[in-house]
Amino acid sequence: MITTLEQTNEQIAAAHNAYEQAREISPQLRASWLAEVATALETHADELVALGQQETHLDEGRLRFELRRSVFQLRLFMDEIVHGEHLDATIDHADPTWGMGPRPDIRRFSVPLGVVGVFGASNFPFAFSVMGGDSASALAAGCAVVHKIHEGHLRLAIRTGAVVQEALEKAGAPAGLFSTIIGRQAAELLVDHPLVKAVGFTGSTAGGRALFDRASRRPVPIPFYGELGSINPVFVTEQAWSARREQILTGYAASFTMGMGQFCTKPGLLFAPINDADDIADTLRRELDTKQASPLLSPKLREGFDKALDAVRSTPGVDVLVPGDESEAPRPTVLVTTADEVRERPEILEQEMFGPATLVIRYSPGTDLAELAGLLHGQLTATVHAESGEDLARLLSVLRERSGRLLWNAWPTGVTVTYAQQHGGPYPATTATTTSVGTAAIGRFMRPVAYDSFPASQLPEPLRDDNPWRIRRRVDGIWESAAAGMENA
Repeated sequence: MITTLEQTNEQIAAAHNAYEQAREISPQLRASWLAEVATALETHADELVALGQQETHLDEGRLRFELRRSVFQLRLFMDEIVHGEHLDATIDHADPTWGMGPRPDIRRFSVPLGVVGVFGASNFPFAFSVMGGDSASALAAGCAVVHKIHEGHLRLAIRTGAVVQEALEKAGAPAGLFSTIIGRQAAELLVDHPLVKAVGFTGSTAGGRALFDRASRRPVPIPFYGELGSINPVFVTEQAWSARREQILTGYAASFTMGMGQFCTKPGLLFAPINDADDIADTLRRELDTKQASPLLSPKLREGFDKALDAVRSTPGVDVLVPGDESEAPRPTVLVTTADEVRERPEILEQEMFGPATLVIRYSPGTDLAELAGLLHGQLTATVHAESGEDLARLLSVLRERSGRLLWNAWPTGVTVTYAQQHGGPYPATTATTTSVGTAAIGRFMRPVAYDSFPASQLPEPLRDDNPWRIRRRVDGIWESAAAGMENA
């Protein structure tokens, strides 16, 4: 079942050949391929969900929601590429009166990179796996995909890959446009191979950093879009704590235990003006007792969770507020420390406990929250619970420098797929400044090319004056609508 190096080479070569055949096709035809994949996933939903239940400990509802998300994402990307938003087509006609001197005719649009290697995640067997965000956005960009299967849901991933390949074949896409590989040696070759032009990864900081370094050491380095780890701090102001302490604690308990704490957006730190930790223990125990426990997704994840929990729990100055347990389906653990302790040992704030555990940091009245936020490294999200009239400009400014998505009086778990979404932040949250969720994710796997002073007959379709693809473009500084072609939006 392990993919040999010879097989991996063959699949990458086939993917490159498919990319070359498909890179010039119209957005409408490419969208039809995505449509066929979406329909196939829906058609095989019962079979795929059943496999997911057998391999992941996730319930049917969660798996069906994830699969619906993947299907929705494909269809959202279809609409995006039909309108040509991902191409960023821009035309500057020749202008002898241009302020910098005579301007030549310059036209630019984005083209796909080529073959993309995608590494599936263990914690989302649909949403960040075989036809998750990285694979879907790479195909939408016009790339070919070779997907490295995560063995935490091996049979599900193999079957999903087969469903996708069958759908693309039915749609008329070239053979090799999408394929899957299994095993470490195949994965390493996927990062090393000269025909692979970018990599998408979701997983651990250690594993992602090793692959990122490997991609950077290539004779020709390639982009590595890695989502590695995040602790997602929550800051509660004194006014918010006074006004709705119970509500905040209830929401926090629900958020950090969602999916048994195995979401990359799980809030792992709560900064709150707590005078006596025992005051909140009863509320948290009551809320956590209502949460259904289940085994973690894989033995490897459980091993990592136990190790991380032990490391934080044994740190000087950290106490256990709500003890969990070591059962197969572990009960949630809440640890507690103080702002003074984290000032002395800021490394406390860097340990991600990927599972049902969290750390509460007590701060004293009058504490500068912006100073505490400055101790953090890069994050996917940062949350503030506050009252509308408070002046939090400094805190928000510091958090903006350290996270990709800021939340106000909300919770970070749950990342909707939409146009404005940002799922990515400064290192070590991710290795790039892009997003892996939402329509902007498509742009990761493209690069801009300008055509200077070309005759009309030699221009690619997106840059011709008659706009044969009817995409949205910016012409001489003015945006045109996609539908009208040459009318101003």
